[in-house]
Amino acid sequence: MFGKNVIVTADKVKRKKVTSRVVKITSLVLLLFLICLYGILSIAYSQGSFTITLDSQETINSGLAIFDSLNNSQPKRKLEAIPIKFMDNISYKWLPDDIDGNYEGSHNGENYIAYTFFIENQGKDVLNYWYEVIIDDVIKNVDEAVRFRIYLNGEYVTYAKKNSIADEAEPGTTRFKEIDGDNGTIILEKRENFRPGDFDKMTIVVWLEGDDPDCTDPLIGGELKMRMKITEEHIEQEGE
Repeated sequence: MFGKNVIVTADKVKRKKVTSRVVKITSLVLLLFLICLYGILSIAYSQGSFTITLDSQETINSGLAIFDSLNNSQPKRKLEAIPIKFMDNISYKWLPDDIDGNYEGSHNGENYIAYTFFIENQGKDVLNYWYEVIIDDVIKNVDEAVRFRIYLNGEYVTYAKKNSIADEAEPGTTRFKEIDGDNGTIILEKRENFRPGDFDKMTIVVWLEGDDPDCTDPLIGGELKMRMKITEEHIEQEGE
C-alpha cells in the first residue's frame, strides 16, 4: 500500500514538471513573438514617418527640383523629415510666430513636426506641379484631431478632418479631401505657371489640436504614417 502511494505521488510530480516545462516554453515563444511584433511596428512607424518625394525620375529630368538646403540645390528624389517619438495635444496658438522663418530641413519643436524645403524650376519649360499629402496608415483614429499646415511662400493653409459631429470643416481649416476610391489622399493642390528660375519655399507643420472636439482620450497611443508626393505637369507652349 505504501509503495503504491509513492508511485502515484511520483507520477503526479512528473506530470507537474512536464506541464511546467510546456508552460515555460509556450510563454517564451509568445514573448519572442511579441518582441518581434513590437520591432516590426517600431520600424514601420518610427522611421521615415514623413517623406517628400518627386513622383518619377522624369520629373527631375524636366527640371523640377526639391532640396532642403540652400547651400546644396542639387535635385533630390526624396526628402525625409525627422520624426518625433511622442506628440501631446497643443493649441495652434502655441506654435512659434517664426515657424516659417529662416529654417532649412527639420526644425521640430515640443509636440509638433516642422519641416522646410524648397522647390525650384531648374529647367527650360513652364510647369505646373501638384503637391499631394497621403495618409498610409492610422492607429486609433488619431487623424481625427491632427492638423496639417502648409506654408507656401509665406502664405499658409491649415487642413483638418471634418468635425465628426457637425459634419463640417473645423474652424479656421480646410477640410481633408474625400475622394471616392482614393489611396488615402487628404490634400491635393496645384501650383500653376511655375516658370524657369522660379523658386518656392514650403514649410510643413503637423500637430494634434487640443481644441478639436474629437481630441479625446481614446486617441491616446495613436500613430500616423503619412507622406507628400510632388508631381510635375508640363505645359505645352506654342510651337511644340
